[in-house]
Amino acid sequence: MSFSERPVGEFLAALGERTPTPASGAATALSAALAAALVELAGRFAGDEGAVVRAKALWSRLAELADEDAAAYAAFIADRSEANRERIIAVPLEIAACAEEAAELAERVRTQLRTSVVGDAEAARELGRAAARVARRLAELNA
Repeated sequence: MSFSERPVGEFLAALGERTPTPASGAATALSAALAAALVELAGRFAGDEGAVVRAKALWSRLAELADEDAAAYAAFIADRSEANRERIIAVPLEIAACAEEAAELAERVRTQLRTSVVGDAEAARELGRAAARVARRLAELNA
């Protein structure tokens, strides 16, 4: 079962276990997915269909990346090959790129809003920025 299909409490409990996965990569990807979902919400209130469609695609991809990160790290633990090392760098870099895009999209949508949903767009922007920073740092640590 993918991380995005698990109940939140189950994912949080698994995250706190003394196991290699899930860990910071999956948590970062799902944090960025939350940001993108908030962008989708704000985009709906802003009437920005392009933002809604792109945000939905981002959160869907980020949910997949949570699983890909865990699989890549498990493969690296089992076999510390160069190919596996490259994967534990590439996945967080993709998470960072998606998170940055979600943050930029959140800022675009925020400027279109005149309601209390501005707070949702701002939360999305900050979550996206934070997730991007963390993901880039994870890639750096894995290099």
